[in-house]
Amino acid sequence: MRIGIFFGGPSREREISFAGGKTAFEYLDKTLFEPIPVFVDSFGRFILLEKELMYSTDIREFYPSKNDKQDSFKVYIESYPELADEPIPAEIGTLLAPDQFKSHFDFVFLAMHGPDCEDGAIQGLLEWFKIPYSGPGLMGSAVGIDKILQNEMIALINGQQKKSWTLRYDQWIPEEYPILFQVLKKHLGLPLVIKAPHQGSSIGVAIVKDDSLDEFVSAVNQCFFQVGLDAVTWNALGASEKRGWAQKVANLDEGIGFPVVMAGQTIYHPAKLIETLDAYFSNGNEHTFLSSSNSEDQVLIEEFVNGQEFSCGCIQFDDGRPLALPPSEVIKLVQVFDFNAKYKPGASRKRIPVDASLEKNQEIQQVIAAVFEQLGINVCVRIDGFLTPEGIIVLHDPNTIPGMSPTSFIFKQMAEIGLNVTQALTYLVRQSIRERIRSGKNTWQLRNLLDSLDESISASKNKIKPAELIVFESNDEDYAAARLSYGRLNAAGEVTPVPILHASDGKFYKLTNPLMFKEYVADVEALLSAERHPLLTETSERAAATTAFYAGKVNFGISVYNALEAVEA
Repeated sequence: MRIGIFFGGPSREREISFAGGKTAFEYLDKTLFEPIPVFVDSFGRFILLEKELMYSTDIREFYPSKNDKQDSFKVYIESYPELADEPIPAEIGTLLAPDQFKSHFDFVFLAMHGPDCEDGAIQGLLEWFKIPYSGPGLMGSAVGIDKILQNEMIALINGQQKKSWTLRYDQWIPEEYPILFQVLKKHLGLPLVIKAPHQGSSIGVAIVKDDSLDEFVSAVNQCFFQVGLDAVTWNALGASEKRGWAQKVANLDEGIGFPVVMAGQTIYHPAKLIETLDAYFSNGNEHTFLSSSNSEDQVLIEEFVNGQEFSCGCIQFDDGRPLALPPSEVIKLVQVFDFNAKYKPGASRKRIPVDASLEKNQEIQQVIAAVFEQLGINVCVRIDGFLTPEGIIVLHDPNTIPGMSPTSFIFKQMAEIGLNVTQALTYLVRQSIRERIRSGKNTWQLRNLLDSLDESISASKNKIKPAELIVFESNDEDYAAARLSYGRLNAAGEVTPVPILHASDGKFYKLTNPLMFKEYVADVEALLSAERHPLLTETSERAAATTAFYAGKVNFGISVYNALEAVEA
């Protein structure tokens, strides 16, 4: 089956999307699928990408092309609006129109995030052209992108009470900042959590911890994606400092991104922004605002929920019933869990399940499954939440296209029911086809596609594959290399990789699939002699039929391996 892997897009999460696209490209089962990378640029163009570019560090490394870059600033293609109608350079790839999709792929794997990518827009386009795609359909996607609507609907489902306030942009009036801050402190208390309602990956999230009006104003402006700047600050900067400041504006992980709107003028490039600011402040102006052309029109302001933070994935059985995976607890090692903290190594630790009673973990799963069903989501979702000291479960932020690096939450949790990354991706493709059939569009063609895939899955699963040992020492560097080998061998589908840890006690241990998804080798060693958590056992038993379809019989028992064989390997 030809799989078009869509990544990129116009949203601020495009680099996270690129990481997910790489995962699908590298880890899809090569005995079942042919991965075809499709880069979606900021203008919304679909580009059949040259495959070697999938190994680039980031999007700006290859796009815009070196021939199109006009200076040393590192920018995205939207900083050159004149290129929107220019041909795609041959070294990048080939432009595809949606009516050409069927000539190149049978199914689209969506690795895109944020507005236009996760809100039903691209899903609707694909449905119009009768192309099946991964993840939830139109309704679940539309709900999953809107944090304000999610709050209201989750409250209707589980009765949770989380105090919040929606602030419209036309209500954000400088003279009223102090009054608004006082009202919010009175009704919501401190700290205040400020969110851009249509963003993911913790972009546009700020926490106001102190009783500081300046901190509050800065946080709200951050979530409206606008930046205030005064003449004194700007004129004190040297030429190199101005370039550094303008480059930060262009960086989507720390800036508001281009184009920006300033005093009614749209500015596309950092160099032009510096020139415009120099002229503006030299004319005697004292202050200005820069606003992203894709700024939010409202922000969500919530009370701060104190408790254990968790993230819980939910997938489906073949008949559509939900299967909540074991929840992961997020142990933050930084004060504000923003974009950089979320993807910065060492900013957090994760454990499965949540450090709470079995009954409380089961309750989390039950609430997650109910929300999954009632919000009209299907195939897969990741829902975040808190477990308060009083034992109350508070949910927020359903994520209909979870981040998909090989060590993302969703893959860690699917590993606990016995699926490696390759098998999890096969599940996402197959279950997505199953859910597209339920929509009643192009039904028989999709049924034939599903039948063909099922035959291929069964044939691949029943094929006898020789074992290949991956023996590694008890250090994080070797463990990371072993995880990489494990994933690539699973994707190639020619052998059965068997991970063998030479532990610090001198023994060799044959590891189970879940132990290849930990963050550090110390986490693995801590579990070698521990009993498996009853929630993990219970969930994997409930998922046994699903796991068996994709992975065959799975053994969750750790065993000591023959030392001589391991050494020889």
